[in-house]
Amino acid sequence: PGAAKIAGPKIMAVQMTEELYFGWGELLNGISPYAWAFIGTGLAIGLSVLGAAWGIFITGSSLVGAAIKAPRIRSKNLISVIFCEAVAIYGVIVAIILQTHLEQVKSGEVSLASKYAGYAIFWSGLTAGLGNLSCGVCVGVCGSGCALADAQDGNLFVKILVIEIFASALGIFAIIVAIIMSTKANFE
Repeated sequence: PGAAKIAGPKIMAVQMTEELYFGWGELLNGISPYAWAFIGTGLAIGLSVLGAAWGIFITGSSLVGAAIKAPRIRSKNLISVIFCEAVAIYGVIVAIILQTHLEQVKSGEVSLASKYAGYAIFWSGLTAGLGNLSCGVCVGVCGSGCALADAQDGNLFVKILVIEIFASALGIFAIIVAIIMSTKANFE
């Protein structure tokens, strides 16, 4: 009882619990809306921090390499690293906002509003996380180009910094979309 029996080349599964899932829809519907909400909140902060780290890696490696040729660029190009760190802060802000929608777990039947709230918070977190991941990489690439261009010609720093500011706006757009998506998420 409770195990699989092997009969020749065929495997016969024995039902281990009372519930048996017949498709992905039933399986995903069986997951608690609170679990979806917590996963979404974790994705918001986790992917944002990953994007920030990736951007810092890209920018930092170019900055260190270019600083060999022109040591004067070390301090003023740290602004690119700060822009990358801001992406992680965006993720923290979204995670805090998403946490405010969570309420105490109620036992009993899960309402449709609770399912909606769980899915809304999940997708809000995923949207913010993926948006900030791409924003971190974009800011990192722009910061890398800024450091390399500044090492060649000091007059290019401000011009490329403007492009980097526009790249960091992607993260702000992700925050706005996540907030809009989670506005009506209320567990009842």
